[in-house]
Amino acid sequence: MIYEHEGKRPRIASSAYVAPNAVVCGDVTVGEDARILFGAVLTAEGGSVEVGTSSIVMEQALVRGRAAAPAHIGDNVLVGPHSHVNGGRLDDEVFLATGVAVFPGARVGRASEVRINGVVHVNAALPAETTVPIGWIAVGDPARVFSPEQHDQLWEIQRRSDFPSTVFGLPREEASMERVTARYAEMFGQHRRDRRLD
Repeated sequence: MIYEHEGKRPRIASSAYVAPNAVVCGDVTVGEDARILFGAVLTAEGGSVEVGTSSIVMEQALVRGRAAAPAHIGDNVLVGPHSHVNGGRLDDEVFLATGVAVFPGARVGRASEVRINGVVHVNAALPAETTVPIGWIAVGDPARVFSPEQHDQLWEIQRRSDFPSTVFGLPREEASMERVTARYAEMFGQHRRDRRLD
């Protein structure tokens, strides 16, 4: 399903494939020989989405471009099922396994691998050819990788990443769920005016 959003239409290469129940919405570019599989969602929420040549976005994955953090997927990248890239940048030849989360402002270096349920947190910069083990979390710039049991050490770095401002656009002390959901309701409500193109 292809949608125009806020006057912007997806650009899909003729050699690309978009599954009939995938959603491609707004300022999205899908490169040559790219594949967007069943149930995947690529949506430009104020920031663009770019999928490079021969890259694959698998079933039920989400790629979201944000105003302050466009989503970029380089060439020969695989985004695994149920993963999300929310305003992150993946350089060429990156592999994201099933259930991986890449948060706004994060950058994953060339030929890196983030294994099942791994996380690349807000504003983290994962160097090229780095592996994030199953369920581990990368934080900081340059990123350090922590197991879930290392929460206290992780938090020392994560706190400086400023999740509430990066993700919600609100200082931590103002990021009540009432304010967060009001902002999101306004942003996502703009889809009421989308126009289906296919």
